[in-house]
Amino acid sequence: VQLQASGGGLVQAGGSLKLSCAPSERTFKNWACGWFRQAPGKAREFVASISWSGTITNGVDSVKGRFTISRDNAKNTVYLQMNSLKPEDTAVYYCAATYPGEGYDYWGQGTQVTVSS
Repeated sequence: VQLQASGGGLVQAGGSLKLSCAPSERTFKNWACGWFRQAPGKAREFVASISWSGTITNGVDSVKGRFTISRDNAKNTVYLQMNSLKPEDTAVYYCAATYPGEGYDYWGQGTQVTVSS
């Protein structure tokens, strides 16, 4: 199973983007999802995660109040709504899936988010 992340792009500072993440197989269910990001030359950061039941764990403080993670289990898709984007949000954003008690074993290819000043 691979995760397919989409929705990235180029946006001006202050703008918004909504990322989506879905598994390549429709039978892949009950997964928790984490969003991560990695900027050039920097370590990967944990942005947020959401369990199958909707429990949210927040990551880096710099996105609090601006980014919101959500999911639609009927569509088997997780979203990351990003508002008030800043140039420092520029990174490749990855989604990953895990099951309780396991690590993030399933990753997507990433989607580029570029915020211009």
